[in-house]
Amino acid sequence: MWTKERLQETIQARMADYLLVIVSNRQPYSHVLRGGKVICQRQPGGLVTALNPVLQAVKGTWIAVGTSPHDRLAVDGNGKVKLPPEDPSYDLFRIFLSKEDLDGYYYGYANEGLWPLSHVAYTRPHFNASDWKAYQKVNQMFAETILKEVGNQKAFVWVHDFHLPLVAKYLREANGSNIITSLFWHIPWPNPEAFRICPQRKEIVEGLLAYDLLGFQIRNHCDNFLATVDQEIESRIDREKTSVTYQNHETFVRPFPISIDFELVSKQAESSEVKERMERIRSEFALGDKKLIVGVDRVDYTKGIPDKFRALDRFLEKYPEYKEKFVFFQLGEVSRIRIPRYKQLNEELNTLAEEINWKHYQGLWVPIIFRRTYMDYLDILALYRMADACIVSSLHDGLNLVAKEYVATRSDLSGALVLSQFTGAARELTDAVLINPYDPESFADSIQLALEMQAEEREKRMRKMREVVEQNNIYRWAGKILSQLLKFEFQEA
Repeated sequence: MWTKERLQETIQARMADYLLVIVSNRQPYSHVLRGGKVICQRQPGGLVTALNPVLQAVKGTWIAVGTSPHDRLAVDGNGKVKLPPEDPSYDLFRIFLSKEDLDGYYYGYANEGLWPLSHVAYTRPHFNASDWKAYQKVNQMFAETILKEVGNQKAFVWVHDFHLPLVAKYLREANGSNIITSLFWHIPWPNPEAFRICPQRKEIVEGLLAYDLLGFQIRNHCDNFLATVDQEIESRIDREKTSVTYQNHETFVRPFPISIDFELVSKQAESSEVKERMERIRSEFALGDKKLIVGVDRVDYTKGIPDKFRALDRFLEKYPEYKEKFVFFQLGEVSRIRIPRYKQLNEELNTLAEEINWKHYQGLWVPIIFRRTYMDYLDILALYRMADACIVSSLHDGLNLVAKEYVATRSDLSGALVLSQFTGAARELTDAVLINPYDPESFADSIQLALEMQAEEREKRMRKMREVVEQNNIYRWAGKILSQLLKFEFQEA
């Protein structure tokens, strides 16, 4: 089984002569002002959850966008900061963008264009020529930073997500023959008919085919990408090798379902500190002996939070005996609030929560507690550990690490995972209570099933899911990708 130690041994034995550079839009830590002090705070989200332990193991460099004035003040003369703060083991190089570049590249092209295009969540994508120019410009900035950081060293450059598909193309144009490149596309890849909407579809595909290795979450996303390539450009697709040869360069396409550090999450969830936080949360929100259902999501229209609220409403209509006997705690950190669709979603969620709580309240009890403030990671683990059920209701998701984190915290073999069939995680966690978030009737019944499930059945399902997450952990994911990269040969300059 892959462990942190095995990954370290593999890297020390086989990668000692190479530099590993991870590249992403989102940084793993940010410097923020809290209580009058600047602190280094771990960022939320699946990307950081997955990659932070990997870079701690390999001691490489992370290149990402700095987002605040405090981030700028925290870097040294070379634009770097040592991370993580409690045990510095790798460098973070921060790129700082102008307001105009951030608007065009991040809010515009990436999140109003590619994000809704890739998720089947019925939100129309918008593509603007000026946003595309900013997107190209920032991808070029990342490529230039990589070249400066790598110099003449032989390096593996591991790029992440839909923000940076053009980086390898710019590296090749600069004759980066000492660099092997890989991109992991964290979100779904749409079918070719949907992708045809993108005005710059050919440029995006050509950019991706400049990488040596492309990783997607599941096989279906690989198949969609190959079908897109087949439709958009003249190339040679080898179905047996799952590779594409374009302009005399071969790109390998593979599924690598992402995961978490199972051992660490499980150990943290059993700590005395988490137990203390469980008691504090139970007291702070007056939970008493009520059953607790949790949802932990970024506030995004792909996560199905309104559908979750409506299913809870229907659940209380069908099973009124549960009134005053449970609480649903939804943690949802607000993001991308500048984009109109996200503002609309926030207003919709406020209205829904108020209406449902008004409709069903009794005395001091309301069914939904909706928190959108930052919550410390150990507090989130405490919520998972307390919860009788966790609901993941994504309308479309590349994988979903909340589901895996919840399972990892349940060493007591209690709790039930209610999981959307439209997540990549549903391919692995088949013992979850699988739901169609678009069907409030069956969704409501699934909530009831999760709460009423017999202890023996609950334990059997949780044991199987824990075995899956433990075996397919973050180090196996990283080890498989790095092992694949080591098969490539560096070109002679």
